[in-house]
Amino acid sequence: MAAPYYVIRPPRRWSLPDLRELWQYRELVYFFTWRNIKVRYKQTLLGVLWAWLHPFITMVVFTVFFGKLARMPSEGIPYPVFTYAALLPWNFFATSFNQGGRSLVMNRPLLTKVYFPRLVLPLAVVLSNLVDFLLAFMVLAGLMAWYGLRPTAWAWTLPLFLLLAACTSLAGSLWAAALNVLYRDVGYVLPYLVQVLLFLTPVVYPTSLVPERWRLLYALNPMVGVVQGFRWALLGVGPGPDLSLALSVAVALTLLVGGLVFFQSMERYFADRV
Repeated sequence: MAAPYYVIRPPRRWSLPDLRELWQYRELVYFFTWRNIKVRYKQTLLGVLWAWLHPFITMVVFTVFFGKLARMPSEGIPYPVFTYAALLPWNFFATSFNQGGRSLVMNRPLLTKVYFPRLVLPLAVVLSNLVDFLLAFMVLAGLMAWYGLRPTAWAWTLPLFLLLAACTSLAGSLWAAALNVLYRDVGYVLPYLVQVLLFLTPVVYPTSLVPERWRLLYALNPMVGVVQGFRWALLGVGPGPDLSLALSVAVALTLLVGGLVFFQSMERYFADRV
């Protein structure tokens, strides 16, 4: 009896990915996620300590230059805690966006030889960076204990804001990864774009410094809602859930759905163009 065979056809243009197929490849998602974690700290002297050191050192630099020298307001919260609470979700987004945008090009041999849902690669990048986020969160807990700060009663909403950060990270990764296959310039632009977005996000300054008339336009950056939400849920500062947050959520979901459709429509060209 002849062995069964499968015919693999490219997905339909302008459609959402088949999530059932992605579920069938869930073990591959786990494999790529674990591989990303191991490769990140392989042959490093400090290993996973880098997950703590990177945001901690950045927080120290921001505290010296923005907190001490520029005297940036922190709404009554010690500046190290104020800025670290924003650096946590920001570093998660920035790292996922940078790495996810290069995930297809960096895995060129796999794309040209083996079939699997290409969505696995940027998704695994976002999931692997969640591990670094959880490790770095321990430092924030230590800082809050050092300064005698307690989480607010709304701390239980943190997973929701983390989910918003993950959706934003995945959305950006999908757009960047697909475009990077077609135009290698995207890989060079990503670091500069992240730097610009850092100053368009209230990481080193409070949202209160943004003029009221510009805040809805400002909230078109989904990371604004994420950072504001983290500070509000943990420290009780800044605006809580309001129209700006709703706008950030709407933009993040729009980018994610659009990114999924665009990524799916471009998938047929990845193996040829990568």
